[in-house]
This record gives sequence, structure tokens and C-alpha cells, in this order.
Amino acid sequence: MSTTPAARGLRVTVMGLGLFGGGVETTRFLARQGARVTVTDERSAGLLRESLEALRDVEFQSALGGHRSEDFSSCDWVVANPAVDPTHPLLELARSSGVRVTSEIELFLEACPARVVAITGTQGKSSTSQATFQLLRACGIPCHLGGNIGHSLLGELDQLRQEDVVVLEVSSYQLASLSSIANLPCMEAVAVVNVLADHLERHGTIEAYEQAKQHLVQLVRTSGTVVLNAEDERVGRWKVARGRVLWASPSGKVPAARAPLRIEKERFLLGSEDLGSTRDVRLPGSFQHTNMLLALGLARTLGARPEQLAASIAQLTGLEHRLQDLGLFAGHRVWDNGVSTTPDSTISALGELPGPVCLLAGGQAKRLPLAEWIDCVHRRQARVILFGRSAQDLARAFAERGVETSTARDVPQAVALAYELMQPGEALLFSPACASFDAYRNFRDRALDFRRALPMAPEPLAPKAQPAGNA
Repeated sequence: MSTTPAARGLRVTVMGLGLFGGGVETTRFLARQGARVTVTDERSAGLLRESLEALRDVEFQSALGGHRSEDFSSCDWVVANPAVDPTHPLLELARSSGVRVTSEIELFLEACPARVVAITGTQGKSSTSQATFQLLRACGIPCHLGGNIGHSLLGELDQLRQEDVVVLEVSSYQLASLSSIANLPCMEAVAVVNVLADHLERHGTIEAYEQAKQHLVQLVRTSGTVVLNAEDERVGRWKVARGRVLWASPSGKVPAARAPLRIEKERFLLGSEDLGSTRDVRLPGSFQHTNMLLALGLARTLGARPEQLAASIAQLTGLEHRLQDLGLFAGHRVWDNGVSTTPDSTISALGELPGPVCLLAGGQAKRLPLAEWIDCVHRRQARVILFGRSAQDLARAFAERGVETSTARDVPQAVALAYELMQPGEALLFSPACASFDAYRNFRDRALDFRRALPMAPEPLAPKAQPAGNA
């Protein structure tokens, strides 16, 4: 694997410090490499207070509250936050000025000495990444977890060894930001969980979004492995030019000759190898079996033994806000699926809960199809309370298909209304199906606000999915 060109003395512009510290580790890394760093962001210093506080010990220049064209035309590199569209006019200006435009993940991949496994997908990529990391660690394989899951590994490069494994969760935004992707065949294994409709406001079409996800398979080494979900409508049609393809069949419906990684009779199988039992999975939601299957396939590819993997499954803990059973609150079972920002993820959650359900959904609707979600709600005869900026628009969409809903101003008001309307035995499901940016920094802040709004529970049940890191 190549190493990152020496940054010492280079003039580097970091575009997008971010409210959540997206550019913090990039700035710290480059400054320590000896670069002359300028950080620019459209937000003011006041709004970026937390990120700036994290950089108190780092020397850099800042240009906040807007971008200056000279910071893009008169530097050596621009390192753009993944949230910045690669076609942004200032990035085009940089390229036309002969400036290298790159990203945090590209810098990491160029410099990383360890074995890299990367995971993407519309739903389940965080859980699959977490499970892969935990399985490898349980099997005694030294590993590190980072990427879109919320932890940059740039600052840990000097701790990584060739025999280590780095598990990276990567988003479509990060994949689209890899400008020299053809020069980075650096991964030992990659996996794609699924490709469903999402982020069309950025990519434009589902085909363009799929293409961004497909970039991942171009990063695998010739000797590497590509793990793909054969049952996904789009992924199942992919042709892979490099590496060994390991097809997975979570339902066992695809013939074993094509998909040797599969679930049959409650067993995780890889060809003739038994990797463990689905009954040992402690994570809520049958969809976690798909994530676990791909994680087991990756871990086996990276050297974990079948008997080690089988013994490790029951020990795995999940991430918060993934169909998490919070317990009984004022007589009603409460489920936190706050990670949901798409209709597809809420459909999956509704399919897991038996009995009557009151669904709390809303926020900032994306440009995604709603019909399947509404039909699912209708079939389930679920009570629906919509909140946030898109509540009225969503209510009209539901009404057009003959489904009645209630609306609330915000999450706390939606919780209060739910407790006025719910009948005995009715469960409360928080699964927004929309983005959180109308009122919150991210989905996690919104889910925590939901939890704060719940009434006190005299005898809460122990959550089935314990906190285990970032989403």
C-alpha cells in the first residue's frame, strides 16, 4: 500500500470543519505532518465552538462564516468534508487551478499499513461493521473500528501494524469523495449489505446512488474478497471485475452453488463450514441475521476459525437506537428505532413488532417514495403520529391513500399525544423515517430527545440491545 505524500510545508485547505468534528482529526493530522492548514466553513465560529475547542492545541488558520476563493485556488491540497458535494464550484475551481482535491478517508487509505475491510449499504452497515469488529476481536485478531461509524483513525496511524485489521464503515458520500479511486486497490475485503432508496437529494437518482456504492468493489485487491448480498434487488445483479466474490443468501433461497454464505435451518453456513446458530444472536430484529451473516463471512475471510466464530456470536452487543427495547413506560412497551431516516428502515421495524403499534415518525422528509411505507402502515393498522417540519405534507400523503394520522409540533408533543391515544397493549415505536436536520444535529440527538420525553417507568425492562459505540 502506498503512503501519503509528505504534507510538510504544503498549504492545505480543510473544507468543512463540521458541527460534529468531521474535520477535526483531519486538521490535527495535517498540522502534525507539518502542513500549513487553513480551515474554512460556512458556519460561524460560535456555531463551531465544540469543534474549535477540540483543536485548541493545534496550530492552523481559520476562515469561518463563508468560503474564500483564494483558499481553493492558491493552495496545494483541498481536503473536503464528505458532506460537501464533489461538484461544488469551489472544488471545481481548485481542480482547474491544479490543486489536489482529496478527503479524510482517502488520506487514511493511502497511509494505512494495516489490512483493511470496508462495509457499506443503505441499512445495516453500522451494525455489520460493529459485528465484524467484535467477532475479529473475540477471535484474537487485533482490529480497529472507524470511518462513518463516527471515529476517524487518522490519529491512530502510527499505532497500526501490518498484521492488524481495520474495519471501516463507509458511506456513499465518502465513496463519492475518493478522487483517485483507481489508484487505491488497497482493501483485503469489502462487503455491501444492500442498496435501497436514500440520499437522492445528493445523488439525484437511485442509479447514481447505486453507482456510488458500487465504487467500493473497485477498492479490493486482486487477491481480496467481495462479500455481496445476493438477495438484494440491485446488489444481486452486480458484476465484479476484481477479487473473489462471496455471495450471501440470508434466507437460503439462492442456490448454495451461487451463494455459499447462507442461513439454513437456523445455522450460519459458509459452504460446508458451520459458523454458528441464529438462535445465539442477541441483537433485536431478524434483519440483524443478514448483518451477522455478512460479518461472519468477512471475519472468516480474514482468518477467524469457524468454531471461534460460533462461540462468539452470543457475546456480541449492538448499537443503540436500532429497534432497541427500552422497556415498559406507563404500561406501554417502547421501542427506539431512532436510527431510521428512511421509509424502508421503518418498514423493517414495523415488520418485527407483533400486536398493535403506535408509530412516531417525521422530521425532514427526503425525496423518497412513500407508497410502500404507507401501505405497510395500513396493513399493520398502526396508529401514526407525525411530527416535525414535514408532518403536514406526510399527513396529506397518508390521507391520499386512505390512512388517518395525527400530527404534533415536535417529538416531545408527539410522545405526549401518543400516551393520550394509545390503548392497553399498544406498543410505542419511535422510527422517524425522515432526516433529523429540521430540529436536531443528527438522528442520535433526536432519539435522545424522544427518550427524555417518555414518562417515568416503575419497572422498566432491561434493553435487549446495549449501547456499544457510535452509529
